[in-house]
Amino acid sequence: MDARVYVAGHRGLVGSAIIRHLEARGFENILTATSDELDLRDQAAVDTWFDQNQPEYVYLVAGKVGGIMANSTRPAEFLYDNMMIHGTVVHASYRVGVQKLLYLGSSCIYPRESAQPIVEEALLTGPLEPTNEAYALAKISGIKLCDYYRSQYGCDFISAMPTNLYGPNDNFDLTASHVLPALMRKFHEAKHTGMGGVEIWGSGKAQREFLHVDDLADACHFLMENYSEIGHINVGTGIDQSIRELAELIRAEVYPEADLFFDTSKPDGMLRKVLDVSKLQALGWKAETDLRSGISSTYRWFCENENTLRGVAQEATK
Repeated sequence: MDARVYVAGHRGLVGSAIIRHLEARGFENILTATSDELDLRDQAAVDTWFDQNQPEYVYLVAGKVGGIMANSTRPAEFLYDNMMIHGTVVHASYRVGVQKLLYLGSSCIYPRESAQPIVEEALLTGPLEPTNEAYALAKISGIKLCDYYRSQYGCDFISAMPTNLYGPNDNFDLTASHVLPALMRKFHEAKHTGMGGVEIWGSGKAQREFLHVDDLADACHFLMENYSEIGHINVGTGIDQSIRELAELIRAEVYPEADLFFDTSKPDGMLRKVLDVSKLQALGWKAETDLRSGISSTYRWFCENENTLRGVAQEATK
């Protein structure tokens, strides 16, 4: 397993999971670069790095991510940064003759009113969800970029669209995190401060699907070996639950005594979002981690790393 494999975004939720997955399977030549070492928005810098390191396979999982609050308040950053990141890496991969690249998008690319479960063909068939439109537009352009480099230059570049993710190395910052880690952090802090309840954005009726990041890493490796087509492919469990049900699962794990308070003045986002994963399952892959056990293992990781997470958050505010 001596192929040169570059994981762009190796410190993030997905990237770190891919690193764990590859190392566990004997890959010994994994290439990484921190944001201090390489600004993925800088084409000249990315070209130089690719020329020097000559990766053979690329997992393009880097990007600026966040929940409803972050997407709603910083749309320009989400559009610019993500478009630049995938643009530079895809082009550099083409230049040096990367054998295969996997680009990771997001299920927010689909129209707000998509029929459920959402099939891959729903892309660009209607208006996007306004609360994350900028991020979605960037991710859609990344999918199309891979498709166009495949059709114009013959590059073996593929795209995968994961559902909502969670797991070790997630972002638990309440101002920028997604719903599952945000709720976990809220229940944890309520437990340790003696608060009687936890406030939850929205009505709790919105339906969401959640995939453990280690399952996604396994799926990405599977697709690298078994998928080579134009167009993206969904990655998920195909199972959804309401935000209320999610909160109740997290409450049971973290702070069973807590009451739930729903702030209906805050947006729900799409009322339902679950992916049709029949295409991926037909290839022979299926998620293994159920949500209850995934929440339990993620909370254990959070507790073991809480001090480190707080240190990172404090450093970021300086």
